Amino acid sequence: MRYTVVIEEGPTSFGAYVPDLPGCVAAAATREEAVQLIREAIEFHIEALREDGQPVPAPHSFAESVEVAVA
Repeated sequence: MRYTVVIEEGPTSFGAYVPDLPGCVAAAATREEAVQLIREAIEFHIEALREDGQPVPAPHSFAESVEVAVA
């Protein structure tokens, strides 16, 4: 499966979350590390859902970059 991941840069670190998997988050010092940690978090999150007999939400979020003119 391919989930949309949102990565946000803070003053001293990067955070990541998955809109389709509430509570699935990661934080790291670098963007690259945040991507690796959120990948692992997704795998653990899905594994926990399955172990608990819960359905695994299908990916349904999308991301777009929108360019705007700033006057």
